Amino acid sequence: MATLKETKARIASVRSTLKITSAMKLVASAKLRKAQQAAENCSVYERELASILDAISVAGESFPVGVGNDGLDLEGHGQPDRPSKVAIVALSSNSSLCGGFNNNVIKKAREVIGEIGADSVELYAIGRKLADAFAKTGLKSVRDYTELSAHPSYAEAATLADELVDGYVSGRFSKVVLVWNHFLSTASQKPFVETYLPFERKEGDSASVEELLAQYLVEPDLKALYSELLPKTLRLRIYSLLLDSAAAEHAARTVAMQTATDNGNEILEDLTLEYNKARQAKITAEILDLAGGQQE
Repeated sequence: MATLKETKARIASVRSTLKITSAMKLVASAKLRKAQQAAENCSVYERELASILDAISVAGESFPVGVGNDGLDLEGHGQPDRPSKVAIVALSSNSSLCGGFNNNVIKKAREVIGEIGADSVELYAIGRKLADAFAKTGLKSVRDYTELSAHPSYAEAATLADELVDGYVSGRFSKVVLVWNHFLSTASQKPFVETYLPFERKEGDSASVEELLAQYLVEPDLKALYSELLPKTLRLRIYSLLLDSAAAEHAARTVAMQTATDNGNEILEDLTLEYNKARQAKITAEILDLAGGQQE
């Protein structure tokens, strides 16, 4: 059984740890509100842009999916000789103490890579935890994206998107896959897998297309507008994923620190009860010794 001194030291240690977990929870909660707001704002813009792109695509089915005005194919048609390399863009955090956030996305990325084969993959690991996990297996990230994970930037996201598109168009990649933790709620973050390239057109309703296009004046024509909006949509998708993953990370850390705080309070109650019982037993023993001494 622990002595009074040892129990008192453990109580002090738990109280000190509780101050840290409580502070981390408050910080994560504040960051979560900002990250969630940024993700929601970007999501609204992304959905509106995607709806316009889908409407134009349905209205002008005869033109190819292209980048710029060059008509470069992003659907992968007529390219049977493409290499077997697949680009995997996976997002994690740079630090721990966020529950199963990193483990879940690492596990999902390993499943995807396992199906493809590590020799046929080029990894874009955004986040130190994921990059370190795969570096131990010999699969290194194309470059260091630690800063992009810590501070999502549209400019850097656009640069990454352009690199992925260029790699796909040039034949360096046969496919580009995205793996990240999607923010569902503060208590729920789920790993998702999405095919980024080849780009897939969505089916649309002709009536809704006419209604949507009636809101806009299209100049110079649908094809030129589509070619202009498509790369913007692809760049925005990468940026949206960065914001979504950041919100999921802060949510996971908030929950983890709340859980740690709750567990710490329970341990503190148990230790305090143990300390009080031991102290009372010691006092009782001393009183009995004194009483026995007086009788003698």
